[in-house]
Amino acid sequence: METYRSAADLEAALGTEIGPTDWLTVEQSRIDLFADATEDHQWIHVDPERAAGGPYGATIAHGFLTASLVPYFMNKLRTIEGIRMGINYGLDRVRFPSPVRAGARIRARATLIDLRKLDDGAVQVTNRVTIDVDGSAKPGCVVELLARYYFADAAGS
Repeated sequence: METYRSAADLEAALGTEIGPTDWLTVEQSRIDLFADATEDHQWIHVDPERAAGGPYGATIAHGFLTASLVPYFMNKLRTIEGIRMGINYGLDRVRFPSPVRAGARIRARATLIDLRKLDDGAVQVTNRVTIDVDGSAKPGCVVELLARYYFADAAGS
């Protein structure tokens, strides 16, 4: 776990990869809950019997389920102290190169690829987050996560 205490700490971390996290198993129960929450009950996600004969040999997690775990993983990779507020600002360039089968283990690593200074000592950072799938040569998800951090000290230092 990396700890950053200022905008300068974040700036110094540009280009540095952190992680990987511990593995997280994506159980069918999690996939089913996500299907219920999003009303996306496509058989490839929720019908193990039918999916066994499908292209992946099993049910797979929704791509957006995998992407929705990015904040969980980021909280395992780093902490930012001295902020009065941090917000999720959005995502850029989201890709799902490999399926995440039910029962698969995933983990994440992240690289801080951009930092932009804003007013009042705040910064906007872009992290490229890669979610690895155990046993797969390709990641299950790659996203660019944008976040804004407002430091308690308006100078951001």
